[in-house]
Amino acid sequence: MGEGTGKKLLAGLFLFYLAALTWIIVFKMSFSLKEIQGVRGVNLIPFHCSLIVNGKIDVSEMIQNMLAFCPFGIYAGVLWKKWSAIEKISVFFLVSFIYEMVQYILAVGRTDITDIINNTLGGILGLIIYEIIRKICRTEKRTEKVITICAGIVTILMTGLIVILLAAN
Repeated sequence: MGEGTGKKLLAGLFLFYLAALTWIIVFKMSFSLKEIQGVRGVNLIPFHCSLIVNGKIDVSEMIQNMLAFCPFGIYAGVLWKKWSAIEKISVFFLVSFIYEMVQYILAVGRTDITDIINNTLGGILGLIIYEIIRKICRTEKRTEKVITICAGIVTILMTGLIVILLAAN
């Protein structure tokens, strides 16, 4: 696999990841907008209402948001090597902000500053994971190959899950 081919494959896997992320965040893994409960709300106080469920602190949503954006950071590490960390982090923030605005416009979820913060932190965590993988692999070529293989496996598993969900509906 040539260097250009590897980058193209990784870019394609990244686009699939973004499509899946959009389906998860905006469409709540539904196959119809009719299935999504019409909710429009805004929380501009970080870590306020979003963490309290039945009077208890619930960090599972925070962790899920971070984990959902973690691959974004890994992809950014490989695909945008020449970008500074600030530029990459700005993209995580901007994409998360756009997702939150789309949720508000479509009335498909609560727009929450906490989600933007956690999504951005997830991207940063992905960048850290990328750096660890890069140190272990020692070369950019090996790093790219390992990440492409892992991304391919996860994409196949995700596609299988989507097929199962489509079959069940």
